[in-house]
Amino acid sequence: MKFVIAPDSFKGGLTAKQAAEAMKTGLARVYPDADFTLVPMADGGEGTVQSLVDATRGNLITEKVTGPLGNQVDAKYGILGDGKTGVIEMSQASGIQFVNEQTRNPLITTTYGTGELILKALDQGISKLILGIGGSATNDGGAGMAQAIGARLLDSAGNQIQVGGGQLDQLERIDTSKIDPRIKDLEILIASDVTNPLVGKDGASAVFGPQKGATPEMVETLDSNLQHYAAVIKADLGKDLANYAGAGAAGGLGAGLLAFTNSTMEKGVDIVVEYSGLKQKAAGADFVFTGEGGIDFQTKFGKTPYGVALATKQVAPKAPVIVIAGSVGDGISELYSEKSIDAIFTSVAGVKTLPEALNTATHDVAQVAENIGRLIEKTLTK
Repeated sequence: MKFVIAPDSFKGGLTAKQAAEAMKTGLARVYPDADFTLVPMADGGEGTVQSLVDATRGNLITEKVTGPLGNQVDAKYGILGDGKTGVIEMSQASGIQFVNEQTRNPLITTTYGTGELILKALDQGISKLILGIGGSATNDGGAGMAQAIGARLLDSAGNQIQVGGGQLDQLERIDTSKIDPRIKDLEILIASDVTNPLVGKDGASAVFGPQKGATPEMVETLDSNLQHYAAVIKADLGKDLANYAGAGAAGGLGAGLLAFTNSTMEKGVDIVVEYSGLKQKAAGADFVFTGEGGIDFQTKFGKTPYGVALATKQVAPKAPVIVIAGSVGDGISELYSEKSIDAIFTSVAGVKTLPEALNTATHDVAQVAENIGRLIEKTLTK
């Protein structure tokens, strides 16, 4: 019997690797001699670095970089097992966790540290970079990132503009001659499921700005500034990004990466499927187990369990795909109608507070995996 176990993290409770090991523990109580293949997964958001490092036996590195408010923060990134591919979560350097109700202000927060992290990864000799963009505290269009890698964003007096989305209206000219020469040869895969454009009613400022502390007046200013920024990029760099799908991700970091680096944008889970080798590892599987902290109808829009199901059905079409989730929300019947996920179970045993559920997550995930394993055994031995 071959079990492929490929969950995402259970946010706040288990990493993807820990979740996979808990599922294995439960199943092994029923099938101690089975072949277990563990593939920690993610969808480009939080946990992507850890999952890909675990899946490829790579390395984690911690560096000090500039946080969104200009102070120094510790940021982790990964080098995958091939030694040539780096993986970064922009939130490690520029994430919303570095601000609070009193300090959050998208007029001044910057992606400068994300650019520094890119250069740190280049120092490790990488030729490719997976960059997950989500959970940002910023709305600067990736301008800070661009300045960190060497771009000069100049005002009418020929001086660098200050950081933050509130300063982009001062931009008159872009000089890319000082960008680190390694950047042009670096292939960047932007891992994001966000399709919002840079500007307008569905843009970075209007949709995501309020989550980062923007008042209605700030939203208007930030959107106007990003429109100006996009116009200068179009004039000086020849790239029309104002309405490009996904350019509004992470406060416009998507646009900044597309403008100043050799980047392409893909669904995060698709990137993780490829670089974890999931399809190859799932060939010949009898059962596939996946999961994450919560599942509902939105899971089919690029979340890990759905991505795992689609990928493994290509190489093991007869293997049932079983999801274990910390919570099960509305509309999961839509997932069954897609005929990719075959069964969904919640892992939480009994009535618990959230802290209690997080504390017992390892036990509970193992228990429900064991219960499913016993059902499988009973069914197969009929």
